[in-house]
Amino acid sequence: MEFSGKVALVTGAANGIGAGLARRLAAAGASVVVADVDDAGGEAVADEVGGAFVHCDVRDPRDSEAAVALAVERFGGLDVAVLNAGIATGFTFDDFDVERYRTVMGINLDGVVYGVHAALPALRARGGGRIVATASMAGLMAMPMDPLYGANKAAVVGLVRGLGPVLAAHGITVNAVCPSFADTNIVTGVKDALEAAGMPIMGVDDVVDAFVSVLRSGQPGECWFVQAGRPSAPFTFPNPPGPRTATGERVRFTRDPLTTSHVPEES
Repeated sequence: MEFSGKVALVTGAANGIGAGLARRLAAAGASVVVADVDDAGGEAVADEVGGAFVHCDVRDPRDSEAAVALAVERFGGLDVAVLNAGIATGFTFDDFDVERYRTVMGINLDGVVYGVHAALPALRARGGGRIVATASMAGLMAMPMDPLYGANKAAVVGLVRGLGPVLAAHGITVNAVCPSFADTNIVTGVKDALEAAGMPIMGVDDVVDAFVSVLRSGQPGECWFVQAGRPSAPFTFPNPPGPRTATGERVRFTRDPLTTSHVPEES
């Protein structure tokens, strides 16, 4: 995909990775809808890139629907949906807070689900397009320092992997981008500790570079890792044990449930 003449929606675009991507897409010729709960910051980014701002709390599916509707009304359609809004957890099981838990899961997981649901009709109307969700390395590996954050990001990874082959049949490619620690608001409270431990903090532009690569060349269901000091690429998931009958025989499908592709019968 190239971006000139395309219409993109970016959630969580008032700052950080979302703002950086909005700027990059606009510079490449895309019309950008900037969606965020930060009205002042979002309007400033939208003004800067010549786009449109919409107040969007991704926990409310109606807000995602309104954001997509604005893209269609203002710019004629939707080609790219970047579901980037996210927050840090800020608590553990020792100081567990149910309301905070629901807020974090609502933004980091529900926001992706609602965003996909809202974007699909507009993308189908264009004959296809791209959806990219911001996950995390915490969704690909254990995250002992914040297992709840790891849980919602792992759920995003699982969602993208499952949707990949389904949406590909409609010309829609869905991917996840899984950054390590980047210099955004999410690491504000732990940045000093991370740097003291020798953990590299990536610049926002480095993560935006990965998003652009995924938008241009990602294949259905891929989840790309983004780490300092190495090129970004799709994560290669190990093959899970195949399904077996109660007596240990391999279950045979004429259609692979993981890819929806046809599987020839073995003789």
